[in-house]
Amino acid sequence: MDHDAETVLADDGCELWATAAGTGRPLILCHGGPGLWDMFGEVAAALAGRRRVIRWDQRGCGRSQRRGPYELARTLRDLDAVRRHFGLERAAVLGHSWGATVALRYALEHPDRVSALGYVAGTGLGRDWHPEYKRNLAERLGDRLEVLDASTDAEDREKAVLQWTADFADQARATEYAERMADPWFEINHECNAALGAEARLASRDEDELLAACRGLAVPTLIVEGALDIRPNWAVDSLHRALPSVTRVTLPDVGHVPWLEAPEAFYAALLSHL
Repeated sequence: MDHDAETVLADDGCELWATAAGTGRPLILCHGGPGLWDMFGEVAAALAGRRRVIRWDQRGCGRSQRRGPYELARTLRDLDAVRRHFGLERAAVLGHSWGATVALRYALEHPDRVSALGYVAGTGLGRDWHPEYKRNLAERLGDRLEVLDASTDAEDREKAVLQWTADFADQARATEYAERMADPWFEINHECNAALGAEARLASRDEDELLAACRGLAVPTLIVEGALDIRPNWAVDSLHRALPSVTRVTLPDVGHVPWLEAPEAFYAALLSHL
């Protein structure tokens, strides 16, 4: 699908990689990270017969131009530039992990431009989940954690694949799944990751304000999570309670990337929502 790639110009001239495939009502996908790139190739292929699926790399990431500033508000303006580039008045927006935060915040800022929201493997609005995540990561990796800690930035791909294996409930296939996520491979933008991570930590202090905004969000929202994600599901509880139009699907025996471990259940839930 990448042969149909297009260049989207953000309002500050930054060049963003994007691609569209399929026909039907539009769905924009927002990848995780921050600092990573679009890994939704399999999702787009699965949905292309039912939806017009738009993928993009956030600024500084993957195939997009490597330049800042790296700020959530800037990311939301870039997402809006993608929407406009493809001539969309409204679209469904789905985000995974960090991308779930991007999709939610975009819907809060522009509810009239979002027909439906998909919040996949998100971490809620606070930061209380992070210590439990670190404990779960260490438990799932076991002795491999020492290898991860000893890795350097020069070994980014090997380090990422090892860390991503912890994101899967099925550890027998975890390396296979992680390798699929790493193909194609692009350099991780650590500057982007650090800047947006720091901003997210500060923003979590405004959780009550964000929850109040969520209570007024009329956009139909689907929350999808894996029951065995090392990021604790309870972190999303307050968001779930706040949203007035929400469906929550928890997939058993699934970790952080549900379309790889439970594709049939994931696509059934998504297409039902859309």
